[in-house]
Amino acid sequence: MTDSIVAGSAVEDDSAAVLRLGARIRELRKSRGLTLVQLATATELSHPFLSQLERGLAQPSLGSLRRIALALQTSPIELIAASEEPLSGAGGIEVRRAGSGAVPDGFAIGTARMLTHSGRPFHPMEVLSDAVEPGEAFSHEEDEFLYVADGEVVVELDGQQYQLATGDSLYYGGGVVHRWWSAAGEPYRLMVVKEGPRLRTLAAPQENP
Repeated sequence: MTDSIVAGSAVEDDSAAVLRLGARIRELRKSRGLTLVQLATATELSHPFLSQLERGLAQPSLGSLRRIALALQTSPIELIAASEEPLSGAGGIEVRRAGSGAVPDGFAIGTARMLTHSGRPFHPMEVLSDAVEPGEAFSHEEDEFLYVADGEVVVELDGQQYQLATGDSLYYGGGVVHRWWSAAGEPYRLMVVKEGPRLRTLAAPQENP
């Protein structure tokens, strides 16, 4: 399918993936305390489209998914991973083979892939790029850890820049606005570990007496 973000190859697999993606977007939206109207305003996407998306009746373009991820304070990569089929059988053990979990071309600067399923309490990712221009800045409620496996990068945290070389690491708390890019135009590889989204249990609305 053109501009598809789901991982399944068969039609029934794609349908299930779209349902899982929609459910995850609805879960995050409610956890962040946003209504559909507020999410529509933040993303400049229509309310009917977002409603269909959450019910698994529509499939977003990569551009739309990026907007939704920014509005929900999560990583676009994590939203894509949410469409994966849930783990079964092994429980606490998961093997992720080299090359699996990659996001589609054009979705991220360089290449990126999730190293576990999205249902885990931690979301480790591998990011490879040589971009010299700062990308989009992200902010989310969860803490994040970054390790430079290869190369040199500049990491900007709330406007302050840190230059990191191979073997350096960085930890920052939730709410910090962050982005990174190549320090000298050379390829780099990062291991990024983020907490899973902190999904709050919403209180039931109180009835008026």
